[in-house]
Amino acid sequence: MAVTIGAYWFVQRSFTQRDKAALTARLGGKLRNKQKGASSLNLIQGGQQEKKQILDWILAKINVDRLLQNLLEQAGVEWAPGQVCIACLGLAFVAFNAVWYLSPFGRMFAFVAAPVAGSLPIIYLRRKRKKRMAAFEGQFPDSLQFVARAMRAGHAFSVSLEMLHKEFSEPLSGEFRRVFEEQNLGLPIDIALEKLATRMPFMDVQFFVAAVLLQKRTGGNLAEILDNLAVLIRERFKLRGQIRTISAHGRMSSAVLTAIPTVVSIMMWFVNKDHMMFFVNDEMGQWMAGLAVGFQALGYLIMRQIVKIEV
Repeated sequence: MAVTIGAYWFVQRSFTQRDKAALTARLGGKLRNKQKGASSLNLIQGGQQEKKQILDWILAKINVDRLLQNLLEQAGVEWAPGQVCIACLGLAFVAFNAVWYLSPFGRMFAFVAAPVAGSLPIIYLRRKRKKRMAAFEGQFPDSLQFVARAMRAGHAFSVSLEMLHKEFSEPLSGEFRRVFEEQNLGLPIDIALEKLATRMPFMDVQFFVAAVLLQKRTGGNLAEILDNLAVLIRERFKLRGQIRTISAHGRMSSAVLTAIPTVVSIMMWFVNKDHMMFFVNDEMGQWMAGLAVGFQALGYLIMRQIVKIEV
């Protein structure tokens, strides 16, 4: 009897561990407490949970970890906030020492090279986020019409979400797969959709979430609402394209006005190098060159904001 009970316990424990491992791999993370006595509803976590380090504690104290986590989720990169900070600090340290000891342009440029190099991981993540969110926004109207057609065919809204992440490609399929699995594992659908609107901060997604929640509380034809919303989004895309066409002259002017000083400086370096060495060897020339670069960048940003029109 003891051997039988022991064998049964061992087999049951093995199957339980296997199921736990499969569930952990499916969720991509673990439940964790956000506050004392309050359990977290984050059923899906990107990447494995790491042990709290001193850097994580510092980031949490200055409220940077949440911002970096949102940036990583929106960019679709499986990094940790601490890894991003370490990469920024490491690149800044290497660039500062390389320019300080090896550059022939003077040590003052080390204070420019360090922040530029340290910002490269953030620039990379922001570019990935912009590309990923643009792809999501382009797929979103088609996904709304797909959900509307599925609901007209008799499928429930949650089943439509499951079909959605199977029929579409990334990044839209991954976001809606996350919504489906969260509500499938017990998270209320309204909270799962609100988390989607937080990860994808588009006005169109907020309209979609508001329409679903309103239809859930008051009733109505959700399929027709989604069709109208898809038409509205496509009209906004058309208007945005027209605005980009009209503002193309201003964008080109900003690029040309920014490139002219750079091109002239390079030409002067080869034509009259002795004159340009003043900006390299003399301390006042170094300050003048640094201020010129800074004001040029500021002017470029101002011109870009002038031609940037939100629709």
